Amino acid sequence: MGLFDGALGDMAGSLLGGKAGGIQELLGRLLGNDGTGGTSSSAMLRMAMTLVQQNGGIGGIVQKLQQGGLGDLVSSWVSTGANRSVSPAQLEHALGATAVAQAAATAGVDPSQAMDGLAAMLPQLIDTLTPDGDVTPGSSAMLTQVMGMLRGE
Repeated sequence: MGLFDGALGDMAGSLLGGKAGGIQELLGRLLGNDGTGGTSSSAMLRMAMTLVQQNGGIGGIVQKLQQGGLGDLVSSWVSTGANRSVSPAQLEHALGATAVAQAAATAGVDPSQAMDGLAAMLPQLIDTLTPDGDVTPGSSAMLTQVMGMLRGE
């Protein structure tokens, strides 16, 4: 894992009370593996984080997805158990195509690849930012700081 990835993990761990392992692992995986068909992992992560921020943080996006009919899936991401997968179409329905297109544009991600990337990344992101099976104030604070670091790349 590179210096940048390590710094993100250290920062995440301090904000979440020393629980760096899961965050550092997630960020390393998301930033280090590029399975997005040419779109960088950091750009996809920026897009996912932009969507979370645009919806009021972790608590806000969890609520929006639950209201969009994905309550059971989202509950699995927040809980301490295994994550259930979500399809790109399910996410698009719950979030709205316009919101996803705006987040993709803000992050510089090709809109045609946005939904596939979100379906892969968002469950992991939400799961890792809710390590005890609950949304905490530290989750949104860490999200804001990581977004600032990603913009500075």
